[in-house]
Amino acid sequence: MPDIKLKNQPFDVAFHPTSPILYTSLLTGEVKAFRYDDTLGESSSTSWTARPTRRTARAVVVNQMGESVWVGGKSGALFRLDAESGKVKQERAGAHETPINRLFCVNENLLASGDDEGLIRFWDPRKEDCIRSYNHHQDYISDFCYFDDKRQLVSTSGDGRLSVIDIRVNKTVPLAISEDQEDELLSLVPIKGGTKLAVGTGLGVVSIWNRKSGWGDCVDRVPGHPASIDALVALTPDVIATGSEDGMIRVLQLLPNKFLGVIATHEDYPIERLKLDRNAKWLASVSHDLCIKLTDVEDMFEESDEEMEEENVEEEGRTSRTEVNGDVDMTGQSDTEEDDDEDEDEDNEERDEDEGEEKEGEEESEEEEQPKKKKEVKKGGKGGSGDMGRVRQDDATFFDDL
Repeated sequence: MPDIKLKNQPFDVAFHPTSPILYTSLLTGEVKAFRYDDTLGESSSTSWTARPTRRTARAVVVNQMGESVWVGGKSGALFRLDAESGKVKQERAGAHETPINRLFCVNENLLASGDDEGLIRFWDPRKEDCIRSYNHHQDYISDFCYFDDKRQLVSTSGDGRLSVIDIRVNKTVPLAISEDQEDELLSLVPIKGGTKLAVGTGLGVVSIWNRKSGWGDCVDRVPGHPASIDALVALTPDVIATGSEDGMIRVLQLLPNKFLGVIATHEDYPIERLKLDRNAKWLASVSHDLCIKLTDVEDMFEESDEEMEEENVEEEGRTSRTEVNGDVDMTGQSDTEEDDDEDEDEDNEERDEDEGEEKEGEEESEEEEQPKKKKEVKKGGKGGSGDMGRVRQDDATFFDDL
């Protein structure tokens, strides 16, 4: 698990879309670019360092073509840097009146920024001024994601609400806004091929949102984290990595819900951001421990696939043994039990015909008419201590030992 050592605290991290280059924004206002090895994840040297601002650089993002790096931070200014050299190409000094907390590149001609007061602004790199502003949130903007099929930008906020903006509409009102979730919404990521959305909250619950059900409220809640979930990344369509305030990076399977394990830790420092590289191999995480941690998640899923194949083989073996022993009918009685019942009836008829051996027949009848114990079939549910969907009361401390 290679680490990239830093001299100052990182706040955000971003991967280049086509090359093995990693960017991070720091407490000092610096932005650093590192070239790393695709196979080993090791970084040999710093590609470049730029300092567009003297105040904290909170957010960094790379556009889809990999030509520009956008930086925002505590000063409220917005900077566009050259991805190859780090030179400042554009500066918007008064982009926001309050610190910029999140940036998101929707496409080549649209950038979204969110600040500490809940203001969202759209920017076109070809124009100096913002093209639209939205002020429906009452607290800081925590995260963005985008659904290209409906041209919808989804945002979460510390005010406990989720909102949806149709980027095709020129009106400065959102398409939809959720009910108050009575908890801070800190992170979000699309799952299940973009049909659903996972949202991390301040109380350590992952809420599941179904796009077909509307944006009023979530449809499921997955408890279990002992602290806030500050960052989310989708590793597969139904498996996500969560970065929590307790410094642990966990992996969860959603729908069905299952805790898969802890893959990395930053000790007791809270996870600020998680990002996955272009090959879905290296998971980058940043915290307050002055490093960028790269975790190889590719091998983990190879092992998971092997385990699933072994489980399938065992299940097929159990099914084959069941078919050999006899088919079970709707009442749960097997063919062997039916044969025993028929033999019992024949013995009873012979006993009635043989009047000379009445006493002996009665004894045989008593022995044969003893009740037979039927096997109870216990159906196992989908839950359990490993299933984080609906946690039992005695599972409330599920993560305490992690």
